[in-house]
Amino acid sequence: MADRLTGMEVFVRAVRLGGLSAAGRAMGISPSMAARHLDALEERLGTRLVNRTTRRLALTDAGQVYLDRAEHVLAEIAEADAEASAQSRTVQGLLRVSAPATFGVMHIAPLAAEFHRLNPGVTIELGLDDRYVDLLEERWDTAIRIGRLSDSSLMARSLAPMRLAICASPAYLAERGTPDTIEDLKDHDCLCYTLSTPTGSAWGFGKDGARQVTVRGSLHANNGEALIRAATAGQGLVYGPRFIAAEAINRGELVEVLLDAEYMDLGSVYAVTHSRRGLSAKIRAWLDFLYDRVPPLAHDW
Repeated sequence: MADRLTGMEVFVRAVRLGGLSAAGRAMGISPSMAARHLDALEERLGTRLVNRTTRRLALTDAGQVYLDRAEHVLAEIAEADAEASAQSRTVQGLLRVSAPATFGVMHIAPLAAEFHRLNPGVTIELGLDDRYVDLLEERWDTAIRIGRLSDSSLMARSLAPMRLAICASPAYLAERGTPDTIEDLKDHDCLCYTLSTPTGSAWGFGKDGARQVTVRGSLHANNGEALIRAATAGQGLVYGPRFIAAEAINRGELVEVLLDAEYMDLGSVYAVTHSRRGLSAKIRAWLDFLYDRVPPLAHDW
């Protein structure tokens, strides 16, 4: 296709500029290369487009018809290129952002409002889902990922470390006592996040979570905020990302419990998108915005 378009451009320029040498100079190629492109074009079409002499080019009937169509095609391509180039430099259009449900509600939605105020030409579609989304297949522009990344085809920016905490309400701890060791958890009501512990039967400790402790609890849920609300209501202990519990901890509604084992290392909060090559202005602006805004928020997590 590239050679076909080059041949078409050589033909149009040669006719309009008066010869293959002039066409070659305009395109940055040699006259002999320009002639080869024109020969290839005529061979592919199976007809002669111009009659060539040493002094000038004369259009054939077929060449006259082809010239009109070729100029139209090249003009359409130039217009499409110009529109795409302008779009890549202008922060506008629909930006599709995927994020984990709780993190998206607590942090991305408020940031999206601020981003829109700064970039009124952008409309954000925010998809909130705790499952892993395929950016390419599901046509998301960018996503928030929490944890260790495995897909090296994506461009990722680390926004903040992801810390865990074990918390309970003051009322629960006053009634049931405060655990000191992870073994003490067996005697407590532990509220379990089903997407990380599908059976709701074990909590992992140590950097890689290899040290497993069997727990039991009266509530299992697939949403971290629901578990935090249950914990503030005195239902039990919750073990999860500190960003969900931070506000309740700061208000005194939850108390952090320190045990005798290291919590799991969940990695970081990342903003991910497709390959760096050809990123649109709206995606670059969004990533830069998150990189500037999220770290200060993370000081409380």
